[in-house]
Amino acid sequence: MSALPGGTRWPLAVLLSGQLMVNVDLAIVNTAAPSIQHTLRAGDGELELVVSGYILAYAVLLITGARLGAIHGYRRLFLVGLVGFVLASLACGLAPGTGWLIAARVAQGAAAAMMVPQVLSGIQLTFTGGARTAAIGYYSLALSGGAVLGQLLGGVLVSADLFGTGWRPIFLINVPLGALLLAAAVRYLPRDDRARHREPLDLRGVAVLSLALLLAVVPLVFGREAGWPLWTWVSLVASIPALAWFVSTQRRTSNPLVNLSLVARPAVRWGLIAHGASTLTYLALLFVLAVYLQRGLGLSPAYSGFALVTWVAAFGVAGPLLPRLPARLSHLMPALGCAILALGYLATSITAATGHASGGVLLAVLAIGGFGLGLSSAALITHLTTATPTNHAADLSGIISTNAQLWGAIGVAAAGTAYLGLAHPPGNGTTAFTLITTTFSALALAAAGASLLATRAIKVPVDAT
Repeated sequence: MSALPGGTRWPLAVLLSGQLMVNVDLAIVNTAAPSIQHTLRAGDGELELVVSGYILAYAVLLITGARLGAIHGYRRLFLVGLVGFVLASLACGLAPGTGWLIAARVAQGAAAAMMVPQVLSGIQLTFTGGARTAAIGYYSLALSGGAVLGQLLGGVLVSADLFGTGWRPIFLINVPLGALLLAAAVRYLPRDDRARHREPLDLRGVAVLSLALLLAVVPLVFGREAGWPLWTWVSLVASIPALAWFVSTQRRTSNPLVNLSLVARPAVRWGLIAHGASTLTYLALLFVLAVYLQRGLGLSPAYSGFALVTWVAAFGVAGPLLPRLPARLSHLMPALGCAILALGYLATSITAATGHASGGVLLAVLAIGGFGLGLSSAALITHLTTATPTNHAADLSGIISTNAQLWGAIGVAAAGTAYLGLAHPPGNGTTAFTLITTTFSALALAAAGASLLATRAIKVPVDAT
């Protein structure tokens, strides 16, 4: 963090630690799911709610969390969300039954939605220029690294079976870590953080947006496992008029939950599309690669988790590298990153097709994709914050996070369904994987095109009001 002003390094470390903790918990339960099901004698539907209840609450409440941060100050909401997250983690770790665990996971996701939007808001309000670019590079690393760390940490903790507690340490570890983070947050986050919007929360907007997001996210989360029954399609179709209803309510109120004028700007709209499409490919890859390596090639869960270490390492190099590149080339970095990401997916597809998916070649080509995603993610978020006045930091934070969650849910549902369908019988796994990663390459190229449209359309300086 040498590129950052000295007094801002600890606050950034606190914010990013909160982001990392949340992202770890998005992934860690997947590894522990079989142990949870065995210990609690949970049915498949109950187990799905344990895994997905967190995601649902998190995705639906992100924009509301961002707006509450604008009203009460991002420091206060970060602390509230962190306390709630730690308490919910404790409840998860002590859960005597499945119903308790499901409820605690929903509460954990809701607390995460209060905390996470404050991370990007704090970065946008604290940093400008090259320091902001550097901070966003580390922010992007926390986003990507948390998913892989969750898979690895989950496997280690469950296998260790500490004191005969099985899966429970995956939640209980958040208690001491969260307590330390809470002490650091109280110490280092700025105390003069003041609310920038004194208007009350748009409760009608919260209700309508929550309905629209639930109608969209619930079938995306549960549809693949359920075999896409009729109710999933009805719910997805119903989410469209519900979203239109939300837009209508926002246009008629003087205190909107979401500033729709931001999304209407081409620089922001195309940037969100590019960021969403590239995020879709990554989150879908996490699922498809794990299933392919384990079911298709018969490799261990530990190997499938380790395979993405090179991706995350290369991702981590790209973000901090961005502020060191010539400023005159900054407008090309989002598209360049997406193009490198496309190359990485294409190389991954060729590697699988030629029978090298279980060796070092795979690790090398995944590093290409990780570097591309790291560069594009940091550059696109930097672009979006540059295209948005700082007094709309909370609006942007909620929109970016929700946008990524929706695109990611679509990607996992579509790619997971496609892979499982194409890979039957099991001998077709390599063919299915190569087709899907080639599709990811095409999507990344489309994201590169959207990135060019976004950077050409930028009009608003960083600190415009």
